[in-house]
Amino acid sequence: TTIQGLNIHPDGVHFVYPLGCKVVVQNWKTKKQVFLSGHTNAISAIAISPDGRHVASGQINHMGFKASVIIWSFEKCKQISKYELHKVRVESVTFTCDSKYLISLGGRDDCNIIVWDISKGDALCGGTASRGSSGNATLLCRTNVRGLCFVTGGEGTMRVWKILADQRQAQAMDVKFGLVKRHIICMVIDEWDTYAYCGTTTGDITKIKLNFDPDEDILDPVVNPVLVGCYGKYVNRKKLAAGEEPPRYSQDIPRLLWPCDMEGRIFVGAGDGTIELVKELPTVSLPPEGKKYNVKRPTLPQLTVLKATSVNCGVTSLQLLGDELFVATIQCEIFTLNIKTFDVKLHITCHKNAVYDIAFPHEYSAVFATCSKDDIRVWNTSTSQELLRITVPNFTCTGIQFSSDGKSIVSGWNDGEIRAFTPETGRLIYEIHNAHNKGVTAIAMTNCGRYIVSGGGEGQVRVWEVRATYQKLEGVLQEHKAPVSCIRISKTDREAVSASSDGTCVIWDIERMIRKHSLFANTQFMGVCYHPSGVQVVTTGTDRKIGYWEVYDGSLIREMEGSGVSGLNAIDITRNGEYILTGGNDQLVKLWNYHRGNPTYVGIGHAGVVTAVRFSPDNRHIITVSSDGGVFRWKCPYTIEPLPPSRESTRCSSRSTRSTCSEREEDWKQLEETPGDGNIEQLTAHSEPECTCVEEDEEDSPEAAAMAVSENVKPISAISKNDDIPKNNGTPKRGSTVNSRGTPKSSNSSQENGIPKVKHGTPKNNSTIKENGTAKVNGTSKYIGNGKGNGTPKSNTSIKLNGSPKSIGSQKGNFTPKNCSILKGADTPKSKLTSRKGTPKGDYCDCVPDKLIKE
Repeated sequence: TTIQGLNIHPDGVHFVYPLGCKVVVQNWKTKKQVFLSGHTNAISAIAISPDGRHVASGQINHMGFKASVIIWSFEKCKQISKYELHKVRVESVTFTCDSKYLISLGGRDDCNIIVWDISKGDALCGGTASRGSSGNATLLCRTNVRGLCFVTGGEGTMRVWKILADQRQAQAMDVKFGLVKRHIICMVIDEWDTYAYCGTTTGDITKIKLNFDPDEDILDPVVNPVLVGCYGKYVNRKKLAAGEEPPRYSQDIPRLLWPCDMEGRIFVGAGDGTIELVKELPTVSLPPEGKKYNVKRPTLPQLTVLKATSVNCGVTSLQLLGDELFVATIQCEIFTLNIKTFDVKLHITCHKNAVYDIAFPHEYSAVFATCSKDDIRVWNTSTSQELLRITVPNFTCTGIQFSSDGKSIVSGWNDGEIRAFTPETGRLIYEIHNAHNKGVTAIAMTNCGRYIVSGGGEGQVRVWEVRATYQKLEGVLQEHKAPVSCIRISKTDREAVSASSDGTCVIWDIERMIRKHSLFANTQFMGVCYHPSGVQVVTTGTDRKIGYWEVYDGSLIREMEGSGVSGLNAIDITRNGEYILTGGNDQLVKLWNYHRGNPTYVGIGHAGVVTAVRFSPDNRHIITVSSDGGVFRWKCPYTIEPLPPSRESTRCSSRSTRSTCSEREEDWKQLEETPGDGNIEQLTAHSEPECTCVEEDEEDSPEAAAMAVSENVKPISAISKNDDIPKNNGTPKRGSTVNSRGTPKSSNSSQENGIPKVKHGTPKNNSTIKENGTAKVNGTSKYIGNGKGNGTPKSNTSIKLNGSPKSIGSQKGNFTPKNCSILKGADTPKSKLTSRKGTPKGDYCDCVPDKLIKE
């Protein structure tokens, strides 16, 4: 929306434009962007010096505060000088044609002009932009020949200024309009400072004769500048009918002009998206005045249209580079127009409103989708080009999710509807009407693609069964008293966690449609996600803290400060559970080490509140969005290899166990054949997920806490990323935990896995002996030889086995293989084994074969 915000550098390669409170310098050929940070609020004006050495920008500020103007060095991309002499808003900035001075114009609350000496870094002079009897000035325009002259225009006012550097003052001369009143919103001056062409809110173009002396050294006009005429478009008739008005341009939003050559041809961009190449006619024939029109009409049909096209949205900037005209629009789009053929090509698009959610397809990182008001857009991750736009006018999409098969995009809207679209054509597949009374605020989809879990503004969580022919409501979960802000589903598709602004975060059993646990905190929960191990959830909220919660009993394990100034709105975690990504109201994107609990990188660039963050499935990119409509793609500083499909853990019946693949069984067999610490380390580095833990200090070092600041993404932690530190199993340090690798697969041969086959004796409680040597008591797995049946070693001592099975007569129920002392039971709370006192809840091994423990 910044008028004349798109600027082309004199080198013809770089573009400069505002993005929220950042100034973007982009190489048009390589698409590389550099962000200039220094403003504290949205940028309202921007300009480039004619010599290309400097860039100036002004901003908006809150009522009662000063608005700053910053001068940047284009080569170094650094701030040179800054001054705060305007109140509330900077309306316009421009350089003189000799690039020695910067002129800035204040807004309605200021109405002053400041002339800044760039070489000295000091204000030279200033003055009031308009007289008291006229309206406020809203724009500046420099002359092209005289370095000490410029022109201001606005609501019923236009003045020609000259700078007296020796006297440190600026003098103005008013332009005579007579009885004609015009509100000027854009202005250009021809090459010789003879005429000025102004666009007005009435849809016509005014032509002003500046009356400068032919001698360039004379700054004063010979006589007062005067209005020549107000021009409209000429129709293809010799004369207009009596009382007929000449056609004008759209009046809804500003339109821009650009002189093409000395033949009087001008490019005009209108508020309705019309772009025309017009030429001024030497003479015009007027009809006789009718009886109803006694007053002479000021608008004359003086402009003939040579070529015309449209970009379908309001034009805010026009820039000419060679044979191409660059057009920027109010819809955050940049077009190029060939001035010979008038062919329009779209280059850059983006959201024009706040972006609320991000989604990647399942195990696919080449594309991603974002949602905002009125539309859903699908982007190419590598090129940042828009691939698809799905438009639903006048409604806001608050949540988005890809189905696991990639055949649909499921979205929730503020009108209470759930809509699914095809990801290639954007065709509507199905629509669930009245899904929530107060709009859909969060949405998630199971990995199997059969169920949708949605949250609404009334606080309800609803589960929907989705089929090709119908969509059915399976259940309503009522616990929250405020809007649901985020929903995530576990990998097993049996649990879901919902965060709400009422201060609760609820873990649901979506199979039995019941509540399992409620997490309470003195905050408004804004984001939540499952740890890949499935035993913990991580939350963020308005209290600026990141919380680690145990899924087993809903207890708070750890809490750390996520931001020092504002709340956190979004959170995501890598597939291996090593790093956390957060974004909040401080406009910063932070990358955290999950186990150490300290931030390692900070991303600076957003100009608004960060609303959503996501890791790409391959963990190579980070996508973040904000309330100003910006979509940022960051390079992930850590190289995290994705899990191969053959090594990914499959779903199992138990909450705490997972079936393993054949490759892992082969690794365990190889490990038993050649035991040794070196083989264990090699297997740990080779297989996923990791199950080893190390003790770490709770307090971070001062070097790790110090945050360095760079232009885009900056490392904070002083800890080397190549330190030989074993990976954790997803549980923060709250006690000593032994390293665990899981339990090998059981079989009837004791020579294969170290578990002897039991063929004699009857276990207690009338349990029946299985073939694999495991007794079953009321559906709960029990280890033979332990009368208590909980599998806990005596005196809480660590199990030390060498991998070889003991004799049957010496067995004491410790059937745990080497290097695995932490197991989880099959849906039985008492089946959790602890290695020693002080071990936090949730340190489970997720590598137990499904044949050892059955449900």
